[in-house]
Amino acid sequence: MIIESPWSADEHDRALDRLAARENFPVAARLLPVRHRTGLRAVYGFARLVDDIGDEAPREERTKLLGLVDDDLDRVFAGRTPNLPQLRRLAGTVHAHRLPEEPFRDLVRANRQDQTVHRYETFADVAGYCALSAAPVGRIVLHLFRVHRPALVAASDDVCTALQLVEHCQDAGEDYRNGRIYLPGEDLRRFGCGEDDLARPVTPTRLRGVLALEAGRAAELLERGAAPLLAGLTGWARFAVAGYVAGGREALSALARGRYDVLARPLRPRRPGVVARWAHTAGKWGAK
Repeated sequence: MIIESPWSADEHDRALDRLAARENFPVAARLLPVRHRTGLRAVYGFARLVDDIGDEAPREERTKLLGLVDDDLDRVFAGRTPNLPQLRRLAGTVHAHRLPEEPFRDLVRANRQDQTVHRYETFADVAGYCALSAAPVGRIVLHLFRVHRPALVAASDDVCTALQLVEHCQDAGEDYRNGRIYLPGEDLRRFGCGEDDLARPVTPTRLRGVLALEAGRAAELLERGAAPLLAGLTGWARFAVAGYVAGGREALSALARGRYDVLARPLRPRRPGVVARWAHTAGKWGAK
């Protein structure tokens, strides 16, 4: 987590690229024009800052630090200079693309919620959390590419929720160690799981059943959103979004290949697999 950075702009970009390389999908692909990569990096830097505060800052300081981010968002949208380096980078992108304020506020709200809500009873509850933690990113991306249209928003929300659900499956053990469970409580009980199952060195069969259920829900949402979203996009916007969809599909395949044993080892997408799926997806929709 970087609140005040001594790095140069190039060093900062390289640091963001290293973080982005750990994601399931290409955040700001090198093939994209600089104007798009710059905007995507600025948004990713903001999202990474807020998530790192919510997950890694000392617990007693998280609310205060998130308040500093909110204060800087006030400055950004009032046309004043923010204090934090990530917000200063974001400000140029916000004004150049006329990005709306609400999605950024929602990302902060999601991390505030993480400080007080540590369990979710139903899948609908988890999806409600994703509406704050994931869907806003897709809406920002649509604005960045200047393709934000009502017909595409619902599809984008489905894709982003799916990507978040996949991460919940992959990171179930880490989330539990951090005091949170994003797997629905009613599903855990249905499969006979106790919370201590998330602390085991190998994923019990009953917990794998829960993870397979959540991954299946993610796959359904991903495919439901991907078709209309990609069909409604053109050019670089379609190319970038095809990468996100490809990353989600390959991550789901990684979970299935690993038989959902997320506690024994990381189940992450294979980079060649993402690239192959990306080329197929972009080519398929590019031909339309």
